[in-house]
Amino acid sequence: MPSDALRDWASDAVARVAAAQIGPVAETLGRVEDAADGVVRVSGLADLRAGEMVRFADGSFGLARILDQHSVGCVLLDEGAHIDAGQVVHGTGDVLRVPVGGALLGRVVDPLGRPLDGLGPLEASDRAPIERGAPPIIDRDLVTEPLQTGILLVDAMIPLGRGQRELILGDRQTGKTAIGVDAIINQRDSDVVCIYVAIGQKSSSVRQAIEAVRAHGNPQRCIFVVAGASTSPGLQWLAPFAGMTMAEHVRDAGGHALIVLDDLTKHAATHREISLLLRQPPGREAYPGDIFHLHARLLERAAKLCAAKGGGSLTALPIAETEAGNLSAYIPTNLISITDGQVVLDTRLFHEGRRPAVDTGRSVSRVGGKTQAPALRGVAETLRLAYAQFEELEIFSRFGATTEPRTRAKLEHGRRIREVLRQGRHAPRDLGVEVALLLAVDEGLLDPVPLPRMRDFTDGLGPWLSGEAGDALARVRDSGHLTADDRASLREALARRAAGLVPAAP
Repeated sequence: MPSDALRDWASDAVARVAAAQIGPVAETLGRVEDAADGVVRVSGLADLRAGEMVRFADGSFGLARILDQHSVGCVLLDEGAHIDAGQVVHGTGDVLRVPVGGALLGRVVDPLGRPLDGLGPLEASDRAPIERGAPPIIDRDLVTEPLQTGILLVDAMIPLGRGQRELILGDRQTGKTAIGVDAIINQRDSDVVCIYVAIGQKSSSVRQAIEAVRAHGNPQRCIFVVAGASTSPGLQWLAPFAGMTMAEHVRDAGGHALIVLDDLTKHAATHREISLLLRQPPGREAYPGDIFHLHARLLERAAKLCAAKGGGSLTALPIAETEAGNLSAYIPTNLISITDGQVVLDTRLFHEGRRPAVDTGRSVSRVGGKTQAPALRGVAETLRLAYAQFEELEIFSRFGATTEPRTRAKLEHGRRIREVLRQGRHAPRDLGVEVALLLAVDEGLLDPVPLPRMRDFTDGLGPWLSGEAGDALARVRDSGHLTADDRASLREALARRAAGLVPAAP
């Protein structure tokens, strides 16, 4: 060994010896009483705290959930196939922490931050606890900035703001996940970091959502937290809290984050399963009494912070599943009371081919209306009322009653509104195109266009307008305002496009 290397090794060895702790170390050990179905009951850890991590003999970890007088109920965060009664349990003295920061962007991880995408280890230097208190009122600010989803029906009738909590609920296979994924895709050119959390979902469904973002969005500004149906109940229970912690790191740094929780109905079922196994008393629909507090403390962490705290925002889109459209079930009513509004999807509309199948009569946004871009608000002021009146008229017209010309004109106008609001998956529209479409409806330019030709008008409208009225479209997109000159320019271009689709008079 060269003399210089020998001196370096000797000095390093002396430093290690000097820093070594010499003396007895006290450690409290516990014992496994029983283990089954993803939960373990441990005795002998009298100083263990709620939410503290424990380490088992096989190297797997658990989370202390229930502190009884003589034992502790723990939730396994790994499979724990080799945990048996009598084995030693170590308390770690620390709460559960997950990695946060820019190293997570573009990655698919489990709720503990372990990579699932095969792209190598995660180089995250910061970790944060999964349980944090919601920002106090004094640290919050008004929700004033819009969050564009790219879905015309939502942006026009149920607008969202940065820092809002908007519930998406409906029956199975009605497009709930599609709305959340399209909202993520639409942030591809914005400053919003997106976190998609899959809770108890099928692997194929999760894969489709991730591939959609990779194909149409900007995955390098997204984090995918996956706790699939085949993972342990502990990881499924942990997933929304881990995702919220990762999103909070973005917000607290002054950035803007959007988190989609897919879905909290399965999370509630997992919580019920764990609680019953840990012998907590059941309540309504067998859910334990703390289920409301669980979801409330989770969703209250989404907020818009004041300028003194950086001015960041965290917008939450939790998803919940209903049965037969029943909004009065226990979990949906809990979540409706916690959030700032709900987007309700209807099975009948879905089977009729309406995409997105949003029931505008039962959907509401209690906060986002004040954040809507002025250009969009100006052309959508009467849209909701006109659409509701059209749907009522259409129901009466089905009885075969003869309608007067004025009523027939309203019906034809309403059918064109419905066609404009129809939108395919993974094809979000930017603000300028949304304003142009609603302007065409508001001005009645589409009334002469035959219904079968409406798709010809809406498809490819953005690129066409960029060539015909590009300056006006860009100003609307960038400023969010519609001036009189831009309105006239867009109207002229839209009128030409509509006139080209009207059949010539015989």
